[in-house]
Amino acid sequence: MFKIIHYRTKCIGCGICYEIEPILWRISKKDGKATLLNSESKKGICIRSVNESFRLKSVNIAKACPVKIIKNL
Repeated sequence: MFKIIHYRTKCIGCGICYEIEPILWRISKKDGKATLLNSESKKGICIRSVNESFRLKSVNIAKACPVKIIKNL
């Protein structure tokens, strides 16, 4: 398994993550920030395990994030 980590409190809501992979991401109507779907959240840090099929897109999303708040493990 592969993990995506999203530091949501630092998100600026640019939407690049959602544009690249709308299956994993949404933009919140409440605050305009990205939300990593089906993730566990603790103190503004969201973690989701995904299979290898999402690995390349997740790496590309992390590279595209302008504030570098998306990490992959």
